[in-house]
Amino acid sequence: MAATPNTLTLKPGTAWSDAWQRCLAVAPEAFRDDRVLNLWGAAWHAEGRALPATSPVDGSPIAGPPRLDAATAQQAVRASLDQHRAWRHIPLTERRARVAATLDALTEHRELLALLLVWEIGKPWRLAQADVDRAIDGVRWYVDGIEPMVEGRTPLVGPVSNIASWNYPMSVLVHAMLVQALAGNAVIAKTPTDGGLACLTLACALAQREGIPATLVSGGGGELSDALVRAPEIGCVSFVGGRDTGAAVATAVADLGKRHILEQEGLNTWGIWNHSDWDALSAVIPKLFDYGKQRCTAYPRFVVQRALFDQFLAAYLPAVRGIRTGHPLAVANPDDPLPTLDFGPVINAAKAKELSDQVTEAVDRGAVPLYRGALDEGHFLPGQDTSAYVPPVTLLNPPPSSPLHHAEPFGPVDTIVLVDTEAELLAAMNASNGALVATLSTDDKDTYDRLAPQIRAFKVGHGKPRSRGDREELFGGFGASWRGAFVGGELLVRAVTQGPAGERLLGNFPEYQLLP
Repeated sequence: MAATPNTLTLKPGTAWSDAWQRCLAVAPEAFRDDRVLNLWGAAWHAEGRALPATSPVDGSPIAGPPRLDAATAQQAVRASLDQHRAWRHIPLTERRARVAATLDALTEHRELLALLLVWEIGKPWRLAQADVDRAIDGVRWYVDGIEPMVEGRTPLVGPVSNIASWNYPMSVLVHAMLVQALAGNAVIAKTPTDGGLACLTLACALAQREGIPATLVSGGGGELSDALVRAPEIGCVSFVGGRDTGAAVATAVADLGKRHILEQEGLNTWGIWNHSDWDALSAVIPKLFDYGKQRCTAYPRFVVQRALFDQFLAAYLPAVRGIRTGHPLAVANPDDPLPTLDFGPVINAAKAKELSDQVTEAVDRGAVPLYRGALDEGHFLPGQDTSAYVPPVTLLNPPPSSPLHHAEPFGPVDTIVLVDTEAELLAAMNASNGALVATLSTDDKDTYDRLAPQIRAFKVGHGKPRSRGDREELFGGFGASWRGAFVGGELLVRAVTQGPAGERLLGNFPEYQLLP
């Protein structure tokens, strides 16, 4: 018999207290009974005001970021420069060995890292494990093939500063840091304010033990910006986040002429034009809701040919009704495997309220609600806090005044726009002045070949979703979704090393755009 909400319990051994005790045992140098520490100057430091934090999973208390002041952050950056000047002369063979040893340690503690991701950012177990695995497997690809990538190149003049969003601490942030170190740079990371603190701390503790010159600090963007973005010691700024913050970072690095990689959001769209393979579309809809669409390559907008709208709904609605959400660690019986969910909570209750308010406002101004899920159908513990959970919502024709019309919601909210001509299709798919990915579903390959180059996204799929990619796959963005050097494969190494005099990196720069 299927489990009902009042039969579910927390799987034994998966509580936050269990994960915390394991962190204390694995890396006592980085964790205290009541807080985590900051890492700089090759040592762990207890300074910094620890803020309270709660898990999006159930609203319970978890470790909060120990925020440094600006002066201490400057000290940490200067110490990182000293590490960088020594590390850049370490032979490649030794750098490879140390990074490989770090990957072995991450593999050993894979399940703990994944459990921390569940509690800190609400990832379902399957996706949390995938985040850890993608980091490990992706960096191993670079370890195995780094020699030709760095041939004729040298490390930067200063460390790489990483400021990333909370949604992929391992497969984006830790991955980037280890490749940057492999290429000969010391690395600095700012802990995302909204989550990932303990996971990143554990990962950096394992790396620091192997001699990787890593710095991990917490603090507000305003307090740390001068140190992590504008400081003359910084050789490159790598940023992943929203356009508002990204624009401020872009202005600073442009004024300073500093190397930069700025991945920003865009409204990724899925177009439907002269299409008939509805089974294929229906099969992919649940996958598009992975992690509640809280990722930079999510597809929150469908642009649909009006004449096909009835057929689109017949494929879409049954698929979205099958989406499963709930507590990622709740089971009916202690021996049961952890549940297979499409997503858990959004990052916090404030974001859930923001999304709910945006949906209400859009409907008040004319959007048509096509589907609204309900939390009472979710997979929850009895009486648990569900304030950070948002069921799937689908709106037709959000009004131009709504943020849902032109911006990425970063949550499980789909919007649909109907069009009658190819020109309208392209205009709607290019609504956000550039995106990271897009897809066009059309039966006719000639139509795809003609329209795809006019879609302003770095990657365009033919009836299939595109992703950030791993290993040799390149990644970037068009328009306002990306600034600076493109990454992925060999381009990531080029972005954080110096090449021949006069080299022009592939990317989107103020003075030029150079595509692969």
